[in-house]
Amino acid sequence: MSKDKDKDKGAQFDAIVIGSGITGGWAAKELTEKGLKVLVLERGAKIEHQTGYIHEFTPPWQAPNGGLPERELHARDYEIQSKIERGAFSWANRHYWINDRENPYEQVKPFRWHRANVLGGRSLTWGRQSYRWGNDDFLANARDGHGNDWPIRYADLAPWYSHVERFIGVSGQPEGLEHFPDGEYLPPMEMTALERALKERIEARWKERRVTIGRVANLTVEHNGRGACQNRNICNRGCSFGAYFSSLSSTLPAAQKTGRLTVRTDSVVEAIDVDPKTKRATGVRVIDAKSGEKMTFKARVIFLCASTYGTLQVLLQSRSEANPNGIGNHSDKLGRYLVDHHGVAAFGEIKGFEDRNYKGRRATGILIPRFRNLGRQDEDADFTRGYGFQGGAMRDDWTNTAALTDDFGAGMKHNIARPGKWVAFLGAFGEQLPQVNNRVTLNDKKPGNYGLPQLCFDVAYGENERKMAVDAGKQAEQMLKAAGAERVQLIPVRTMPGVSIHEMGGARMGHDPAESVLNAHNQVHGVDNLFVTDGAAMASAGTVNPSLTYMALTARAVDYAVAQIKAGRI
Repeated sequence: MSKDKDKDKGAQFDAIVIGSGITGGWAAKELTEKGLKVLVLERGAKIEHQTGYIHEFTPPWQAPNGGLPERELHARDYEIQSKIERGAFSWANRHYWINDRENPYEQVKPFRWHRANVLGGRSLTWGRQSYRWGNDDFLANARDGHGNDWPIRYADLAPWYSHVERFIGVSGQPEGLEHFPDGEYLPPMEMTALERALKERIEARWKERRVTIGRVANLTVEHNGRGACQNRNICNRGCSFGAYFSSLSSTLPAAQKTGRLTVRTDSVVEAIDVDPKTKRATGVRVIDAKSGEKMTFKARVIFLCASTYGTLQVLLQSRSEANPNGIGNHSDKLGRYLVDHHGVAAFGEIKGFEDRNYKGRRATGILIPRFRNLGRQDEDADFTRGYGFQGGAMRDDWTNTAALTDDFGAGMKHNIARPGKWVAFLGAFGEQLPQVNNRVTLNDKKPGNYGLPQLCFDVAYGENERKMAVDAGKQAEQMLKAAGAERVQLIPVRTMPGVSIHEMGGARMGHDPAESVLNAHNQVHGVDNLFVTDGAAMASAGTVNPSLTYMALTARAVDYAVAQIKAGRI
């Protein structure tokens, strides 16, 4: 068959899910468990749970190149991906990430677009921090006028948060705070001795501030057939125990059990077709990444879950006479109002705990929920909205000790065999305001891989983010010093959009089709059988990690979609 001839794959599926990451996996699970025959399209390569984690058990002394970065290879093929924070990209999981040379994008201003390229997507490498948003987060746009009003409130999503938490397993500590809702938790991970001291000292000084253990999708006990966390903290390699939530270990196997799931990898989505008469999405045009063959798949309902920018690219590329600027873009809102988290970090040494230690490598840290501008504007705050902190306190390991010691021989061996000094740190997660000019577009003059136009990023932080980061740095320094820290240092982090990987917006939810792309049920305005449930749907950024909200939105949207199908409305 000619590579350029479309191949109609017929209407053999009830639903198509584009993307297999955190939201795509959830859409597949919920749709199949509700009786629909589902096709999942994933642009990346096939990978199997357990056998695909090829370096999961490789010890450091057997690491290729001694575990050091392969500089020439990374500069050539992984210029963006290799710069991801917190070691998420490494020799052990390089095969999870996209090749930057083969998949370029345009940057009007510097922007990091971190992308996975395997089945399961970034659910294999995410940070697993899992927090509910509070009602203040859903009210913020309406209160201060930045961005459009969310069409839902916390009460609409609360039961779906519970639905997701009960399946994925989230360890954490309830705190009883209205603006930081509790969920349904497995036993929390244990704080270190210094973290307990930080909690006591900070909460004694500031009554409105709470220090809690990070709520994380790592299992502290066996749960839903998956094993408990081994405290190895090498989650980014994959986990054969299924001890952290990923699509590969959890939602896709659940969908597979129904017998109604088909997965097609190496499937690059070119566009979604919409019938101009019925206003319904009729099919998904796909390019086979290996053969170049083009084909079309059809279904009654489509869930677009390709990760924020992947989803926006598909919507923008889906141009037709009826939708000349892409699906859902009649009012030029598609691709705009992108938001993320920015931040600053503070580090300090704290003495007095030299006789205390801990075992293992815990897969989370501590968190201080937002305490600035809550419900009202603080008199001493020159910025809008707020931030929370994530951090921790641990002892330096032998590598840092070795770098600092001035001894040698037996003396050096003795020094590096002992636990290092205690170090505490706090990193702010600040809320970026929705701004109309922070956007992505297509550049048709710059073809990328598969002949598709490159995505063009024109995104920058503004003055409010700068002022907020200054305040967050001051507050972090004050808290660490109040806890007894010495030699506190402020370090700029997450200063470039994209670095936090909390990409949100571009196809925001809203009441008014003239101001938004999606309605309260994640349906595209005007295309009732097309749903977008990943980060593209978000109307604001909040101050905590958004992935749990994506999952809850997805489960809620599937429930609504299936009800509409049964009622004959879509």
